[in-house]
Amino acid sequence: MKNYKWREITEKIIGAAYKVHNTLGFGFLEKVYQNSLVIELQTLGFSVEVKSL
Repeated sequence: MKNYKWREITEKIIGAAYKVHNTLGFGFLEKVYQNSLVIELQTLGFSVEVKSL
């Protein structure tokens, strides 16, 4: 297997997305998933900035 530069970070981010989806399921507005993912990523030690459109 190749040694990718950002592999560990990528695995954490994808894992956080799966955790949010598996916990909440489906049917919520996108903002609910966004807020939940922000919280999960912050729990993992990431600095997260949310920009509004």
